[in-house]
Amino acid sequence: MAGEVVIYWRPGCPFCWRLRRALRRRRLPTREVNIWTDPEAAAVVRSIADGNETVPTVVVGDIAMVNPRPSEVIAAVRSRAPELLDRAAASARWRIAFRRPSR
Repeated sequence: MAGEVVIYWRPGCPFCWRLRRALRRRRLPTREVNIWTDPEAAAVVRSIADGNETVPTVVVGDIAMVNPRPSEVIAAVRSRAPELLDRAAASARWRIAFRRPSR
């Protein structure tokens, strides 16, 4: 789907954990798919990663990336689904606006 970020991951993968955490901190909406529980997802990853189940694999529109840095994912979103960055920014503004005052 053009307007979404799909992260293919597997449990125990430290690279997956770091990428997912970084994108969550940026409040970027993603769809996360565990390749160990979804055989079709594993097949997608193999088709992208030359027959390997290398994760994280990220798809943004027609851009597929294997083990990307967060900045590479953001750049792909900026070019293929900029509305997701607008949503992420709006989410961050809402959180700041309703933050409890410190004592």
